[in-house]
Amino acid sequence: MNWDKIEGDWDTLKGKVKEKWAKLTDDDVKLIAGKKDKLVGALKERYGHAKDAAEHEIDSFIASLRTHKDKDSNPPKH
Repeated sequence: MNWDKIEGDWDTLKGKVKEKWAKLTDDDVKLIAGKKDKLVGALKERYGHAKDAAEHEIDSFIASLRTHKDKDSNPPKH
């Protein structure tokens, strides 16, 4: 999932982002607007993460969304 797609789907992803990072405020999520650099900054501010740690956490989160989406699009065969 690339960041253009994330920006386009931000309204859908906001809830998942808030579930993952509950310290982010509604205003944070609104200002982030699907921009990775803004999400990194918000994680640094709210959680005290270093830039590299924040980027790694975001990448892992996005990968988990991709894996979840793949499972949803390939239902088990009976």
